[in-house]
Amino acid sequence: MIRLATTEREYPWGVLRSTHASKIKFVLAEKHLAWEVERVRPGDLWKKPPEMLARHPLGKVPWIEDDGFLVWDSTAILEYLEERYPDPPLLPSEPRARADVRMTETFVDEALLAGDLPAIWMPCWVPEEKRDQAAIEQGRSRLRQCGLPWLEARLGDGRSWICGELSLADAGLAATAMVLQVDGLALDDFPQVAAYFDRLRARPAYRVLDPRTSLEDSACG
Repeated sequence: MIRLATTEREYPWGVLRSTHASKIKFVLAEKHLAWEVERVRPGDLWKKPPEMLARHPLGKVPWIEDDGFLVWDSTAILEYLEERYPDPPLLPSEPRARADVRMTETFVDEALLAGDLPAIWMPCWVPEEKRDQAAIEQGRSRLRQCGLPWLEARLGDGRSWICGELSLADAGLAATAMVLQVDGLALDDFPQVAAYFDRLRARPAYRVLDPRTSLEDSACG
């Protein structure tokens, strides 16, 4: 069984999860693999205790352990899972299509998960009265200016998934859909993105990310 280290916490407004670890959960569920969660205390992401650094030298989540083998970094984990458990495939065989998936996955990681989303997502981990609403709105504004228009343009040709067929690139966008489900950002100006997020949320694999799914019900697969 694969063991996934992540940060998750239950609040009255939903269960919040690490976005990068949620990429991994989504792929584990899509591949119908057996897995369980190892929950890391949110404070350890700042304190970075030695036992955490021994498993991820940058003191981050996620990491996985698969039959005693440790893999850290969310993109490296996705590639590892695809190579070790290739069915169903989430990376095309054709070189240019593979490159497109990898480039898109990098954009999602850098522009969204590590770019504009933290300004929206991190405040959700504290009570509403303590949130910096101006900073949150700045994150939303940047998202409307860059990430969402880019996604809207890619989806404009009628494709169902961000690279045509469901792929590793959709995993980070499932995490994005999770964040915006909690935030409630209106997507009226981005109808293709809104429909795409609805399709992601309708997949059975999304249940393990859904903020309405309890910690207990998303602890293993």
